[in-house]
Amino acid sequence: MTSLWVGIVIMIVGCFALKYAGLSVPERVLDHPTTKRAADLIPVALLGALIAVQVFADDGSLRIDARLLGLVVAGVLLSLRVPFLPVVFAAALVAALVRLL
Repeated sequence: MTSLWVGIVIMIVGCFALKYAGLSVPERVLDHPTTKRAADLIPVALLGALIAVQVFADDGSLRIDARLLGLVVAGVLLSLRVPFLPVVFAAALVAALVRLL
């Protein structure tokens, strides 16, 4: 068996063990307020990390360019409670116009 297949088998077993461990967590742990709070905040943290990587990273280096200005525009519009689709279009438009200049 090649090292690739060994890695695949290890990942399969690991994923199964993780899923089984999640299903066997007692109900009292899942109902704890700290667990509920963490479950509410984890998606926000992951989305923030994805946005940061997409805006600031470029080929393994830190880069500040038009994407940052688009993110700032999106943040301002979202704070003004503008609907999501116009926010996306405005941020893309601003980033595109800055790249043209």
